[in-house]
Amino acid sequence: MPNLRIALALAACIAAAPLAQAKAPDLTVAIRSSDGVDVGTATFTQKKNGLHIHIAAKNLPIGDHAVHIHQFPICDAPDFKGAGPHFNPDGKKHGMNNPLGHHNGDLPANLTIGEDHTGEASFTVNYLSLDAASPNSIFANGGTSIIIHDHADDMVTDPTGNAGNRIACGVITQQ
Repeated sequence: MPNLRIALALAACIAAAPLAQAKAPDLTVAIRSSDGVDVGTATFTQKKNGLHIHIAAKNLPIGDHAVHIHQFPICDAPDFKGAGPHFNPDGKKHGMNNPLGHHNGDLPANLTIGEDHTGEASFTVNYLSLDAASPNSIFANGGTSIIIHDHADDMVTDPTGNAGNRIACGVITQQ
């Protein structure tokens, strides 16, 4: 009888192993302007080489716009200041081109909006995660937010990259 219990316990562990290694589901976040207009979505997908972020935007001004992950899951219009500073658990400076390193909330390129007021951007970064147990998780401390700024990020200037005002926001929380 003890051998049967051991065999059953071992079988249960083997059966549960694929569940423990299951891929985190994609997360899609709605992004809205300060007056509540739908400006698109950000989809987060955990990959082996990092977190893939795809932004599909609409109803935004033509030009280049910075996109950052901010510290708090708050999108309080009209200025979205409740989202706090950039997500920065590693305590670094701003800018992908900063020799002292960059915030975890810094993304490697700007979002370009065309003449039709739409645009898309995709990034895969190895310094963010959907794994809630990771200190670099976008779910850390209850979540974060994704902010689209008025201007392009210059990728150097601390703390914001001269990105200008916050014009759109989406709350990132675990569902």
